[in-house]
Amino acid sequence: MATYFNIDNIITAREINAAIINISGRQRMLSQKAALFALKLVCTKDSYQQETLRQEMLAAIDLMERSHNGLIHGNPEMNLPGKPSKTVWKIYFEAPYNLSQKIWNYITQIRALAQVKSTELDLENPHLKYILQVSETELLEALDTVVSQYQKESEALQLHIEIKQAQLYQQSCTATATAHAHAKQLEETVHNLQRTQSQLIQAEKFSSIGQMVAGVAHEINNPFNFIYGNLQCTKDYIEDLFGLIDAYQEHYPNSLPAIKAKIDDIELDFLQEDLPKIIDSMQMGASRIREIILSLRNFSRSDRSCKQLVDLHQGIDSTLLILRNRLKACADHPEVAILKDYGNLPKIECYPGQLNQVFMNILSNGIDALEEIPNHSGYITIRTSLSSSCSSVIIQIADNGPGMNSEIQEKLFEPFFTTKPHGKGTGLGLAISHKIVVDTHRGRIWCESSPGKGTEFWIEIPLQPSAIMQEAGSKN
Repeated sequence: MATYFNIDNIITAREINAAIINISGRQRMLSQKAALFALKLVCTKDSYQQETLRQEMLAAIDLMERSHNGLIHGNPEMNLPGKPSKTVWKIYFEAPYNLSQKIWNYITQIRALAQVKSTELDLENPHLKYILQVSETELLEALDTVVSQYQKESEALQLHIEIKQAQLYQQSCTATATAHAHAKQLEETVHNLQRTQSQLIQAEKFSSIGQMVAGVAHEINNPFNFIYGNLQCTKDYIEDLFGLIDAYQEHYPNSLPAIKAKIDDIELDFLQEDLPKIIDSMQMGASRIREIILSLRNFSRSDRSCKQLVDLHQGIDSTLLILRNRLKACADHPEVAILKDYGNLPKIECYPGQLNQVFMNILSNGIDALEEIPNHSGYITIRTSLSSSCSSVIIQIADNGPGMNSEIQEKLFEPFFTTKPHGKGTGLGLAISHKIVVDTHRGRIWCESSPGKGTEFWIEIPLQPSAIMQEAGSKN
């Protein structure tokens, strides 16, 4: 009898595929990072910072070169086997991409820029011009192409392994079954494998987006704190200087002609009136940026390992901020209004990042539905409240879109079911949302809708899901 689960082969293939995809993606990130360092190097005049940027730029390129060699020729330390497929080989060494040559040219230009004297560093430097142009166009396109190809090959190989294992298993278990029953069981197995794989890929993509958003928020926060912290000091200093000028004008009203001409030239009265307003507007803008950074952090928080006590309103607001551009008016549709009716809710024990994913899926679907109606004054209402027993919280998200009939509602949470055109929907968003609410949080989610009367989703989350899950486990 054949061995139908070769765990070592499966784990090895997954590790190798993960390493290849990770490092090919790293190539793309390093090329952009090196371009950023190059631009910073040219724009800074501080010699110490210049030297630091040179070293960081060279370190990024050295890692890019090492990763490139590993992907083509193999590197055991990086878990890279080398021997790329014919398609990948063509991307590296044949037209139209010739990626390998583009990478070496890029590395050469970066290293050349690193050797340029500080006095010769400016935005017109030919090495910098090449780096910025290539990093945004042909090199980026070629790197995206090879990463996409690696991803396709990884998914195809993984699916092939899983299907093969399933086939061998079915053969050992259904040796006496009819050919018709065997084909049917195999079809169901393949379908389940594809569904599970697609759900895992979707969840992993959301996790990667969350990590990226968290990283961006962190990188923005450091320089922003410097700006925000100095705005009030700047305002105080300006007020002190204006006070000094007023004192001079009071005690020396008859200024020298040169000073009076300078006062008239700079329009001192207008400057004293307008500059505080400018500082105030800068403080308002900085406060808005601060809110955005906080929302990005809340939206992308990592919570897979343990539950947290969180404010659900904060998670909803951060999700709305992420969707802000989709809510604005554009050429295709007017603005989508958001109407909030938040109740007085306690903090709830949950996985906040996963619930944010649920809010994102439902709100995105609502916006999609409103976009189906041209020139429609669309709005989305979000209500929160405690249940009548005060044992759970209820979130209602309703839109005034076209609505759905009962046949569609019955299939709404089925994996791969979608009413969107091909290429615009995977049919996984609501299926994953159902799993997060029902399986992970022991809650409920349902939909109420009818044609022409909009759609409303109800989400009910227990206040203490841990106790409910423990009780359910003891009964089993």
